[in-house]
Amino acid sequence: MASPMSAGGFLARLRAEGLSVVEVGDWEHHNRNHKGPWGPVHGVMIHHTVTKGSERTVKLCRNGYEGLPGPLCHGVITKDGRVHLVGYGRANHAGLGDDDVLRAVIAEKALPHDNEANTDGNRHFYGFECENLGDGKDPWPEAQLDAIERAAAAICRHHGWTERSVVGHLEWQPGKVDPRGFTMASMRKRIRERLK
Repeated sequence: MASPMSAGGFLARLRAEGLSVVEVGDWEHHNRNHKGPWGPVHGVMIHHTVTKGSERTVKLCRNGYEGLPGPLCHGVITKDGRVHLVGYGRANHAGLGDDDVLRAVIAEKALPHDNEANTDGNRHFYGFECENLGDGKDPWPEAQLDAIERAAAAICRHHGWTERSVVGHLEWQPGKVDPRGFTMASMRKRIRERLK
């Protein structure tokens, strides 16, 4: 059982990991907490945005769209490797996912196949949306992959988690494919090395 770190602590941890952080508006108080609790937190979820253009992507992830209000994550990682903080608290990013996956994340064990959507992930995961078309062809610059690694490691370091607490949306919710273009196994390996 881990309580979410404070917004200030989150910002400090990201910067301590060597990230370039952009604070967007009143991100510390922009959340969906009126829809339910945030926490206990158990992991970090990585997504791709299916968008092009950093400014548009950040705006969309902050504000959301018809049928899905923002924030759509806590941080947007753009192709240049910057982390744009758009919200803090409950965010519309994870949706419903598999309770067996959540139990594996908590136990830091190998993930089972996600075959049901019965558990509120918005309550339990920090979320990063990463600017990419998600077509398997749009490149993932090294600066962006490095930022994903550092952002996830910063959170894991704070909570005393290993890389097994970092999952892709595709590992949580049946039918999701994100992030597409790199494997979560390769990203977890990078995070494991960083946490040594």
